[in-house]
Order: sequence, then C-alpha cells, then structure tokens
Amino acid sequence: MTSDVRLQLTAVYKSYGRRTVLRGADFSVSAGMLAGVVGENGAGKSTLLGIAVGQLVPDRGAVRRFSALGYCPQRAVVNDTLTVAQHLRLFQVAYRLPRLDTAWELVDLLGFGTERRTRASELSGGTRQKLNLTLALMHDPPLLVLDEPYQGFDWDTHQRFWQLADRLRSRGRSVVVVSHLLHDLRHFDTVHHLRDGRLHQEETSR
Repeated sequence: MTSDVRLQLTAVYKSYGRRTVLRGADFSVSAGMLAGVVGENGAGKSTLLGIAVGQLVPDRGAVRRFSALGYCPQRAVVNDTLTVAQHLRLFQVAYRLPRLDTAWELVDLLGFGTERRTRASELSGGTRQKLNLTLALMHDPPLLVLDEPYQGFDWDTHQRFWQLADRLRSRGRSVVVVSHLLHDLRHFDTVHHLRDGRLHQEETSR
C-alpha cells in the first residue's frame, strides 16, 4: 500500500436547516486502500460521500480529489427507456473509451449478461444496481466511491463484489464503500465510524 492520497476531506461541516449532519469530519484514502464507512441510518454517510465526489458542497471545510473517480450512488441512476447495452454505449461516449471490454467483463462477473437487450425499466432492483455499479467502474478510475453498492444482490453476487473490490485494491485502486453489514467489516483495511458528525477510524486485522 502506498502513501499516495487520492481523496482528502478536512474539517468538513454540513447542515440541513437547523440539523447539523457533519461536524468537522476528516477522511482520507490512499492508493491501494479499501476503506469502509459505517454508521447508523441518518448518520450522514450518503451526505459525506456526496461531498466527497463533488455532488454536494460543504458548509465549511476542504475537499481535495487527486484523481479521476467513479461514483456509485445508493439509488440507481439509470434511464428506464434504455437497455443495458445502450447504457454502456452511452457511458462509453461520456468516458471516451475506445472499447467496452472492461464493461462487458463486469457485466459477466456480476451475472447479468443475459439482460443485455433488456430495458432498465424491466430489470429487477438487484440487476438495476448491478448496472449502476458497472457504470461507475467501467472506465477503471483510480478512485472508487461506492454507497452500499450491492443492495439487492443475492449472496453469490455479494461475494463476487468483494472479490472484485479486493482485485481493484491489489491493482492500486482506492475503494471507499459505505456498508451497513457487520460481516463486511473484515474486508476493509480501515473502518471509519460516522458518529455525531465525525469519523472515528479503526484499523482492521486484515
């Protein structure tokens, strides 16, 4: 694991009206690190990730990103009128990719290759999330920010996700995952508990 920082949040604050969600949160992730963010429902995990990727603006504090990133939000952002294949071609143009080899490898790995010609509106919730994750990963960015990316996955696909995450980590990618499952904690290099608006880091036994 290198010390090259890919993402750094320093003393980040965020409020919604009178409700303060983040109270000076600090967070950083380096190359080759698999970092987990955990916390109670409503603790502000999605807000933290939204600020990390630039989707939300903090009230105070600094956010620095040192590489291109891929973001998988908790709720799938797909177009119901497009098929799986059409989504990949659309994002191929957006990412300026010469080929779709990596995208189709992800589709096969996540087990929805038979749905290539299926419109997103006809996909199950779990398969929509597989597409959501594929779109975030298909350009192979150095930094990945994933908000409960395996919602709706069956157990086999859930396990394949962690194999994929470990592979990305071993290739020097930085992977941030929000999780609410206790048995997932063993996969992380560091676990960051979001409590009272602050992140508390714990090393794991990995």
